[in-house]
Amino acid sequence: METTPWVAYLTAWLATLALILLSLHLRRRRKLNLPPGPKPWPIIGNLNLIGSLPHQSIHALSQKYGPIMQLKFGSFPIVVASSVEMAKAILKTNDAIFSDRPKTAAGKYTTYNYSDITWSSYGPYWRQARKMCLTELFSAKRLESYEYIRREERNLFLKRLYESSGTQIVLKEHLLSLNLNVISRMVFGKKYTERTGESEIVTPNEFNEMLNELFFLNGVLDIGDSIPWLSFLDLQGYIKRMKALSKKFDRFLEHVLDEHNARRKRVKDYVAKDMVDVLLQLSEDPNLEVKLERHGVKAFSQDIIAAGTDSSAVTVEWAITELLRKPEILAKAMEELDKVIGREQWVEEKDIGNLPYIKSIAKEAMRLHPVAPMLVPHVASQDCEIADYDIPKGTRALVNIWTIGRDPNLWDKPNEFWPDRFIGKSIDVKGHDFELLPFGSGRRKCPGYPLAIKVIQASLANILHGFTWKLPANTTKDDLNMEELFGLSTSKKHPLVVVAEPRLPLHMYS
Repeated sequence: METTPWVAYLTAWLATLALILLSLHLRRRRKLNLPPGPKPWPIIGNLNLIGSLPHQSIHALSQKYGPIMQLKFGSFPIVVASSVEMAKAILKTNDAIFSDRPKTAAGKYTTYNYSDITWSSYGPYWRQARKMCLTELFSAKRLESYEYIRREERNLFLKRLYESSGTQIVLKEHLLSLNLNVISRMVFGKKYTERTGESEIVTPNEFNEMLNELFFLNGVLDIGDSIPWLSFLDLQGYIKRMKALSKKFDRFLEHVLDEHNARRKRVKDYVAKDMVDVLLQLSEDPNLEVKLERHGVKAFSQDIIAAGTDSSAVTVEWAITELLRKPEILAKAMEELDKVIGREQWVEEKDIGNLPYIKSIAKEAMRLHPVAPMLVPHVASQDCEIADYDIPKGTRALVNIWTIGRDPNLWDKPNEFWPDRFIGKSIDVKGHDFELLPFGSGRRKCPGYPLAIKVIQASLANILHGFTWKLPANTTKDDLNMEELFGLSTSKKHPLVVVAEPRLPLHMYS
């Protein structure tokens, strides 16, 4: 009796399925050689070991378990690299495998469902976004065309400091205002921090409140990011706040895009004046591999504003704080400025190349106080091996540059602020030297780092050149609090309060 064809096909199909399932079962049974690490608890994993400063908690664990370590945050395995060699293994050797991002509530609700540059998944959309950043938004030519904006806003910033001379100020507030004005003009073509007398979609206070909420919510540890089946409960209330903030930003950004489109339509052969103009032109390009939708333009714009405002201000505040604790280093910086620049002009961006000590101070601030001490998380897109350890697909990866910056095998006096360590050395912050990675490295390196470096160095140089900085009465350098506050940017827990006195001829401030 012959077997009917469909019975033969079914038998072959079932046999194939059985072999696949057996193969998967045997593979699971193979004991993985995972990196060392503390034993996780059910449900929470190792979250019980993470304090209010996660990078410091993880640093302490790495001192026990080594430069590559396995943790578990809720449902997700985490591999932590805490040395130059392990950072290279993730960000260089296995860069393509670790170029994806994990899914987070902040990415979903505050970046138009992962449509921005930072949180978008690795693939055609992200590759196109990266190309736009490198060739259009942050190209040398584009940044040079906006130098007049940075100069104008820097001069206004210095004038405001002069008008506040002799009184106590919170330095970070002035730095944030400077950066926000620069970035707003570069991205939107106008400032939203000052009243114009025209009808305003948001008031200056509302705009600042929206940004502060964005900074906060992108820095929180939402429990649903680690234990997904709890996310619908929104136990901390963060998702509700993210959704409310998203609506406010969308209303604002819709207005910005409508304004730009109306202006572009009125002028034939319109030439882009700001980054929103550039993005809108790109969105109309029929040759793009992936069409840039309207929500993508909004996500990019919001991403640049958020990334470009807080991080540079935090770095400069840390630098000034450290200099006030080391008067001899501050005096050396002033000496270089007086010798190279003189007292009859301000420091321009083109002058920075002739100020190696100022550049060293900026590097040292980024070494000791990296804005993103564990960079943005990566996730493995496939199984791989690092240092003979198995790293399964889906493992999230953190690179603790806070630990690397304090490695006594790399740095003399690693916990001391000592800019001289960089004099005569070729170490830079562009992602090639793994001892110093404030902007990351590899494919997912911060694409806006050329702008950030310009803003940090020029701001720092002019602050030091134009003013003598003192602490308030009855405060000594030993009273300066150096505690950190973890968030989107790891800032000083207690903002620096200082008194500025002009050190240049008075006509320089008019």
